[in-house]
Amino acid sequence: MKFRKSPRRDTPEVNLIAFIDVLLVILIFLMVSTTFSKFSALKLSLPTASNNAAPAQPKTVSVAIDASGSVAVDSRRLGVIDPSALSIVLKQAAGADKDCVLEIHADAMTSHQSVVNVMEAARLAGLQKLSFATRNPPK
Repeated sequence: MKFRKSPRRDTPEVNLIAFIDVLLVILIFLMVSTTFSKFSALKLSLPTASNNAAPAQPKTVSVAIDASGSVAVDSRRLGVIDPSALSIVLKQAAGADKDCVLEIHADAMTSHQSVVNVMEAARLAGLQKLSFATRNPPK
């Protein structure tokens, strides 16, 4: 009878470090040998521009509104005025210029209704471009 223990065999293992090294070498080879081509989606021929003539600035009409709701159009004080009467004054100030820009200078304490009344007057006058003047806060 044989009572000796047979030598125990270890299970074979896959060496992962060598496998990772081979994959990294393949990855580097693929990165170096790949050519990147640039595909453009659209073929464009861009226009050229000359900087001889500057674009004309549109006429601006300045409307100032103070905290009490009084309105001044181009430094002409009108007082508290309804939108229909203000629209007539704005039409006269704009003249025949359809691209006239209305600049609204409203006090920080002006009621919202006063600003809306000026915007309504601008709509009635046919002025479609509005801008609000603001001030940067002190640093």
